[in-house]
Amino acid sequence: SLSALNRLRRTDPTKVEPMWHSRYAILQSWFSDTSEYSMLQYVGFKGFVISSVLLDGGNGMILRSLLILTVLSALVLVMPLLEFIIGRIIVSAPFWAQWQTWGRIARAGFPLKLLLGQLAWKGIASSFGKMESEVREFFVDMECEILEESVPLTVGPGSEV
Repeated sequence: SLSALNRLRRTDPTKVEPMWHSRYAILQSWFSDTSEYSMLQYVGFKGFVISSVLLDGGNGMILRSLLILTVLSALVLVMPLLEFIIGRIIVSAPFWAQWQTWGRIARAGFPLKLLLGQLAWKGIASSFGKMESEVREFFVDMECEILEESVPLTVGPGSEV
């Protein structure tokens, strides 16, 4: 189906043309903006924004930048609540009762703190990567739906477009 072909084009474009024994330039003729047979000419403004701007723009940099901006905006909105909760935890008696446990890390040397920072960064980066792949998959599904709805069954003389 067209959805499966589009999903394959988005996940692994090297597998699209070998499906036809590399005899036809499917990616250049069906999914290129310069081709007169391109299916992207039927998708409208919403399809253009999803396909060309979000998924193709700067090899995904636009989608990644918008996602980073969204996460940072959400963090700024939640910051007062986080400050209140962290402030309450820092001045609580149970927190200071555990001084023997976390005090060693607080007084540790720079190499250990650097290692802990690297581990935290790796965790945050992998979580962001998972979130980005889920958002990308959502937009690919939306693009597939738009293609299925908007591309006519036949194109050529005598067909109604």
